[in-house]
Amino acid sequence: MTRVSVNRTLTRLYWLLAIVLILLLASKFAEDVPGLPPFVISAANKIYDFMRDMSLLIATGGVAYISNIFQKRSKFVESLEEEWRNIVRTKSLLLSTCEKPYLATDDYLAAFYKVSETIDTMRIVYRNAGETGGLIGLYPYAPLHDMRRALETLDPRRTAGEVTIEQKTLVRDAILQAFYALRETFLEELDLEEPNHPLLISGARRLKTAGADVSARVMEENQRRRLERDPTSRPDLDTFLNGLRANEQDERPRS
Repeated sequence: MTRVSVNRTLTRLYWLLAIVLILLLASKFAEDVPGLPPFVISAANKIYDFMRDMSLLIATGGVAYISNIFQKRSKFVESLEEEWRNIVRTKSLLLSTCEKPYLATDDYLAAFYKVSETIDTMRIVYRNAGETGGLIGLYPYAPLHDMRRALETLDPRRTAGEVTIEQKTLVRDAILQAFYALRETFLEELDLEEPNHPLLISGARRLKTAGADVSARVMEENQRRRLERDPTSRPDLDTFLNGLRANEQDERPRS
């Protein structure tokens, strides 16, 4: 269930809730409105009594409906995330295929079947744009087909002789361009937010220094004392591990 579908459904639900509340208020205070016929006041009282008696059932149904909406949305987002991971893996395989010095038929077929699989698995996330009962529609993310078409130019069964480095570079750049275009729009549906603590500088390094607070040091020392009081059946292991730990601490760079 896309974000637009969820918002559209919730908007209809809000309007329905507002209409019901207005109807209840009008029924509740119908007797205070001068000039209303007795039969209107009687009908308003019956409506109010009915809605009050059915309020628990109505509230339960509303909660179940909203829960169903967000459950569908959650499943859709999970499918979308898995499809994006599949696209990223496909892109990596295609790029590695372009980097091979000698492209064998098996390598090409593995990459081709992978991108073909990715194109087809889009069906579990989106239907075609403009698809109807009699029309196929348009594939929702055409750059995936661009990636496939670019790869097909490297087919060892069709090329005469060895594919040149320039041709592989051209195909690689075309695949990257298609992937970047796809990424720019595909991830919009995930409602991604900026991180609260981004690290935006190049060459960043760790700023914390070695050590721990007092409570952790006290706990460490207490545990060491309890361990030293208990006899060990393998003192050679303790000596071995203590030596390794000491060597590691001596070799660890200070930060």
